[in-house]
Amino acid sequence: MPSRPLKPFHITREQARRIWLRAQRLDSREPFGEGPEATAAAVAHLGYVQIDTIAVVERCHHHILWNRIPTYSRAHLQHAHSVEKSVFEYWTHALSYIPAQDFRFFMPAMKRHKAAPSSWFGTVTPADMNKVLRLIRKEGPLSIRDIEDDVLVEKEHPWASRKPSKRALQHAFYSGTLTISARAGMVKTYELTERHFGWENRPRQATERQVNDYVLDRALKAQGIVSLDSICHLDAKRKPAVREHIEARMKRRMLVPVTIEDGEAGEHWAAPETLDALPEAGEPLVHILSPFDPLIIQRKRLKLFFGYEHRFEAYVPRNKRVYGYFALPVLLGDRIVAALDLKADRAKGELLIRQWTDVAGAVSAGERAAIDAELERFSAFQFAD
Repeated sequence: MPSRPLKPFHITREQARRIWLRAQRLDSREPFGEGPEATAAAVAHLGYVQIDTIAVVERCHHHILWNRIPTYSRAHLQHAHSVEKSVFEYWTHALSYIPAQDFRFFMPAMKRHKAAPSSWFGTVTPADMNKVLRLIRKEGPLSIRDIEDDVLVEKEHPWASRKPSKRALQHAFYSGTLTISARAGMVKTYELTERHFGWENRPRQATERQVNDYVLDRALKAQGIVSLDSICHLDAKRKPAVREHIEARMKRRMLVPVTIEDGEAGEHWAAPETLDALPEAGEPLVHILSPFDPLIIQRKRLKLFFGYEHRFEAYVPRNKRVYGYFALPVLLGDRIVAALDLKADRAKGELLIRQWTDVAGAVSAGERAAIDAELERFSAFQFAD
């Protein structure tokens, strides 16, 4: 006899926010402890930490970790990446730091790239590929700056490089032959993947079914309540397979359908243990968030849970901006109360507030004082060694 469908679990938007904040570890002061071990633990819990080139304030990968590790230092991520090797770089919805223990789940994507390279980086000839691999095998890790004899070629794609060696490095990276062994700002150093990790043999490649389970589990851990959009962010092709996994888990009572407040929010699911003890309101911590923070990057989900529609306006004409060129949302407790357009003036060692926008009504004097204190801490982080 077929099992009866699970009755949806109804929660308020406030409860949904608290579940998400708990999953993101933004509702406690030191959820991962201190030191390099905290950095590896944070990446392992979040599943990935996005890397971005924009440096108006601190780059987003450092910013995301700093918000969850009060004593975070850039050297901690360097240690986890290049010394401990507990994280590695690869593509999720963007280039990201990922737990090294999850490498096997990205091997199918590497295999697909090797079979059908992306046109983004331009054509690579066998001679160019052999050249960079031979150099790395013989001389050890290198960056594109270490190769000075390239003859420039025409671009075939706006994102392609005119340097054949850079194209070869990028293709070898996405196919998994090379890994990024170190990073200085946006300058990447490449190494043979097996040599970097000290592997005699690679991990066993995950099957597509295992990858879909991994993607679902990763979202449940870092989001608490999930939807197909939130699980498959910028990966719509995966949605049908992930839905099958969700339905299979519901049959086994491993997932519960969730409706949020008015029932018009679309389909959501959570693990039963997530709903057994809904988080209570805690200390109203202040977080100045990167626009690429996992809490902010999925704009529709952010608006649904928080009633706040973030605008990333770096590419919007000045006269059409609302929050400013590089606005950072300010989280106070479980509310987003302001958006601050900040810029780090590194020559003067000053954090500039170019625009302050209240987005949740008037900010009280006490709330403003708490935000100012966090701004002081954020400023110190910008200019720390």
